[in-house]
Amino acid sequence: MIKINLNGKTIDIEAGKSVLEIAKANGVLGDFDVLALVNGNTVALETIIEKDSEISLINYTDIKGHRAYVRTLQFVLIKAINDIFPTARVTLEHSLGKGIFGEIKKDTPLNEEDILKIKKRMQELIDKDIVVNKYKVPKKRAIEIFEGYGYEDKIKLLEYITKEELTLHEIDGQYDYFFGDLVSTTGMLKTFDLKLYDPGFILIIPNDKDPSKVATFVDHKKLFKIFYETEQWGNILGVGDIASLNSKVGGKDTLDLILISEALHEKKIAYIADKIKEKEGVKLVLIAGPSSSGKTTFAKRLGIQLKVNGLEPVPISLDDYFVNREDTPLDENGEYDFEAIDAIDIEGFNKDLTALMDGKTITPPKFNFITGSRYYDGTTLTVPENGVLIVEGIHGLNEILTKSIPKENKFKIYISALTQINIDDHNRIFTTDVRMLRRIVRDSLSRGTMAKETLKRWPSIKRGEEKNIFVFQEEADAMFNSTIIYEMGILKKYALKELLKIEKGEPEYDEARRLIKFLKPIKEVDVELVPRNSIMREFIGGSCFYQY
Repeated sequence: MIKINLNGKTIDIEAGKSVLEIAKANGVLGDFDVLALVNGNTVALETIIEKDSEISLINYTDIKGHRAYVRTLQFVLIKAINDIFPTARVTLEHSLGKGIFGEIKKDTPLNEEDILKIKKRMQELIDKDIVVNKYKVPKKRAIEIFEGYGYEDKIKLLEYITKEELTLHEIDGQYDYFFGDLVSTTGMLKTFDLKLYDPGFILIIPNDKDPSKVATFVDHKKLFKIFYETEQWGNILGVGDIASLNSKVGGKDTLDLILISEALHEKKIAYIADKIKEKEGVKLVLIAGPSSSGKTTFAKRLGIQLKVNGLEPVPISLDDYFVNREDTPLDENGEYDFEAIDAIDIEGFNKDLTALMDGKTITPPKFNFITGSRYYDGTTLTVPENGVLIVEGIHGLNEILTKSIPKENKFKIYISALTQINIDDHNRIFTTDVRMLRRIVRDSLSRGTMAKETLKRWPSIKRGEEKNIFVFQEEADAMFNSTIIYEMGILKKYALKELLKIEKGEPEYDEARRLIKFLKPIKEVDVELVPRNSIMREFIGGSCFYQY
């Protein structure tokens, strides 16, 4: 007999039983429990327990469970499509409005009838409660399997994976290679939907808080347009996944890749500056986006393009309009919520904006973050006749922030780092991963912060973004994708070093290993080739706009 602590309850059982069997026998298996934490390691529910262990179940509402569920649902989708359209190519591209956008490349355009057939086949596979098998196979054998499927993207990717043994997953005779855990059986995938979304589809996943319900799909048309624009940029560069990126790195193509990527950014920034110039009456430009989007560098480069157009950018710091510490609202844990819009002196900010736009001179406040109070140092601010106020901050798209300013006098810009490439056709690089890696690198280089501290804070950062930024993104007059197609080859050098410091047993270990796994096949890019005005310099240092 062995001793098990299961979800906080100590029991004696015979060795050799799976986590799934143990959980069922003790009546603790929930409908959406999909993984388990055994002695600090994330494992599948079919894992056999042979010794005394600490076990806690992981459900869909946990990020690890969520990803495993979605990853397996995607596998079922791929299997269903291959069953119906054996010669089709399936690509899973990016998240969109609580769903995942993908495309099916086949002889005829995707239609509603196709979607219904695929959805029906998916449900059949789920109803059969098929075991999701996991096999260790030699890399050579994996390549043979993928050659049989015509998976050129995976075959090319495996050239950059140094391990000689790989873990493949299998559902009903279909094999694939994934960068993360899957659930144990298809029957665990109780909730999903599939919709036509030209030119592809949206796979809709369960609600984050109540997985028994399908999430409400929100159609972000402007955001999708930016994703499409980004895909076209990738086509121009001939880069769509890690293998094609690697093929451009290390030879004479590297500098071209960097310069064209940066030129595409500059062209888009110039386009936005032109739109600001063309919109009559604009006196206030608001720039908002989630953490590590590159807002500061973007604002500097936009300012240069505005000057080219004969406008004079006048930055005004939103940080200086924080209310005094004692007036800062508290979050649900009773801690200061500096990201709440009520942490800003809205009335005072609007009063100063109105005065500036009326041609008056103001004495703006300054904020001391050490004492948590504002002060005045006598500095004055005036906007010239050709001036445009530039405000950068997370609440820039929220009308409440600038409620006294007429809409015709404002131009709102949403900036984010939206993924440009995939790992391969069936493995996405999460949009949040790009920003998280940027943050890890910047925190390490500029503040000496360890990666585990950045990873620990990241869920809180994401919650603030969901509440304060993403809900307003479609309000933007323009959107800018700050991701640079070669940036993973730059970030890898710095991020790997920091992530490898996270030791087994630490809460952030699993997340670190996940990031390390997809970074390892990426070829490093020479940092010296990155221009000094690049958004990348905001995270790796050496920017011409500021130093750290």
